[in-house]
Amino acid sequence: QVQLVESGGGLVQAGGSLRLSCAPSGSIFSIGRAAWYRQAPGKQRDLVATITRGGTTTYADSVKGRFTISRDNAKNTVYLQMSSLKPDDTAVYYCNADLVVDGHLRNYWGQGTQVSVSS
Repeated sequence: QVQLVESGGGLVQAGGSLRLSCAPSGSIFSIGRAAWYRQAPGKQRDLVATITRGGTTTYADSVKGRFTISRDNAKNTVYLQMSSLKPDDTAVYYCNADLVVDGHLRNYWGQGTQVSVSS
């Protein structure tokens, strides 16, 4: 069964950087649109950044200029480079993507990876 797997989370001091990765486990044909979301304790899940297969990106205002979403279509992997991290960036980060599996396009969520930023 195909799943999205995130990696790269951890604990970092304010001002530091982390890079998150998201890749499917199992055999797929391709990744379409992908996005990163985050959810802080007691808050709703918010959209952080999106990227189309062609590389067009969008960002939440709160992360513009600090985060960069990118992808490697050959590796079927999506990345989120996070710089100048702030304590407010602390959250569980989730990958979301449209995957073509067995000829069918479906939307998948990853299990989440914790990012903690200390002041």
